[in-house]
Amino acid sequence: MSPHVVLGLCSFTHDSAAALLVDGELIGFVEEERLSGVKHTRAYPERAVAWLLSEAGISPEEVNAVAYNFHGLHYLKVVPTALGLALDPATRELAARRAASFTKVGFRTVRRVHGLRRRFPRARIRPLLHHRTHQMYAFAASGWESAAVMVVDSLGEAQTTTIALGRELQPGRPALKSLYELTDPASLGYAYGAVTEHLGWRRGDEEGTVMALAALGDPARFRALFADAIPITPTGFSLHPAYFAPRVLSSSFARLTPRFAAETCSRRTVDAPIGQVHQDLAAALQERTEQVMLHLAGLARTRTGMKRLCLGGGVATNCVSVGKIVESGLFAGVFVPPAPGDAGTAIGAAAIVHLESGTNPLAGVAGACYLGPAYPDQVPEVAGFSEHRIDGDVAAFLAQRLADGQIVGLFQGRVEAGPRALGNRSILASPLIPDVVARLNDTVKFREPFRPFAPMILAEHAADYFTLGQESPFMSMASGVTELARERIPAVVHANGTARVQTITEDGNPFMHAVLTAFARRTSIPVLINTSLNVKGKPICGTPVMALKCLAGTGLDALLMEDRWITR
Repeated sequence: MSPHVVLGLCSFTHDSAAALLVDGELIGFVEEERLSGVKHTRAYPERAVAWLLSEAGISPEEVNAVAYNFHGLHYLKVVPTALGLALDPATRELAARRAASFTKVGFRTVRRVHGLRRRFPRARIRPLLHHRTHQMYAFAASGWESAAVMVVDSLGEAQTTTIALGRELQPGRPALKSLYELTDPASLGYAYGAVTEHLGWRRGDEEGTVMALAALGDPARFRALFADAIPITPTGFSLHPAYFAPRVLSSSFARLTPRFAAETCSRRTVDAPIGQVHQDLAAALQERTEQVMLHLAGLARTRTGMKRLCLGGGVATNCVSVGKIVESGLFAGVFVPPAPGDAGTAIGAAAIVHLESGTNPLAGVAGACYLGPAYPDQVPEVAGFSEHRIDGDVAAFLAQRLADGQIVGLFQGRVEAGPRALGNRSILASPLIPDVVARLNDTVKFREPFRPFAPMILAEHAADYFTLGQESPFMSMASGVTELARERIPAVVHANGTARVQTITEDGNPFMHAVLTAFARRTSIPVLINTSLNVKGKPICGTPVMALKCLAGTGLDALLMEDRWITR
């Protein structure tokens, strides 16, 4: 009997990715940017799909179903409400353009999905509601039997915020019941992206920079403005059109109104200095985002009655907001999957279509993050570098070099899923190095000096240094810190007194657990700085060639590629 093969796709929008299920088992998942080098690429994930099919030994003709993470016809639901904006003088001008843009994108999505038939001639092509794919991935990856599932992003087709009840009816058979939705123009992701752009950073890419900048500002300056611009309501929140222009699906239309600039500051250019007004604006935006997310989490708790919460969508990458939800005590546990943004919906889409078939249970999704290609036997010959193979204990060798103060790139095992390096494509450093944050930002990452660096810690010692009170294996939650952390590892404590912590278990990543254990033996500190193996503007290095280019073009002291120690 031939296997049941489902290919999940995120494509044609941003963060292209692919996932493959064979008889319900997740064979792999990888974002196209990790293989192409083009960050946030929207191209069809040619390389990702080719790797997955090769990994499974399957041809395109053997794919039974292709699950796509958007449903084009659902864009048309915005059209009646868009035309309704014509009744308001403040939004009349954009009403027709908004309606036309959603219609255009909806039918373009339908055509693109139909075009997939040429690539997979024998497959059923199944478009899916975008938030449904987010929900399925977030819940299935948690491994929980039941939970509230909340998705907050910029835009699905029309949905921007949803709450569902997730239950595992039988082992490996997660099911979802939708309970709540907000539709555009009420969009927290839209608002955060708009202000990110106003502050001079790339929308859809550098919202994390604004989150970091917020720690330096005073939210009081613009607190009242954001209370008016993003009012909280009994059923969620809304965006005030006097500040946020109704969305038109075209980059040529501004997202913020002239009134917003008049009451805050003019738009900052990329090269302009960062002033106090920019820090205060970021702080007020972040504070309001946290307030809205806490309010929505309360709605999820009330509407589902669940004691656990799964989060998905682009806003779930706002680790400070997630940390606030954890610390609120609303839930006994909070889970964010390793790829909460759109890329991860490739897994959610494939899971939905597989489960519809009524065949084998879903497997290999819960708790999984190391899902992409590995290159143990494909490390290229190194020209212009010095290298040697490490005999003996590789983890101990690396720990000693880190204890000696070296900053090392690490390329080992399978590529991580999601936007955070989790120990397989990482840059590691000791938090005890004098001025380590400045050195990393200035000579390795080439990014803003206020950007913090995340600590990775042995899970068994996390409570000594961090107050989160639960595991954080995917670096998705900002935690408060203890006095011990302030005293011994101040380099990983951000200006707001938090750290985006990653907890490491022996089961989760045996190699990194061994490195941290060996480092602790040498320094008495079970903590390392972990940041992604890349430079600003480039994706995490998914291939050996990309990693070697990173070594060549940065201030890294060395690159550990599997068991090869490479220096310039």
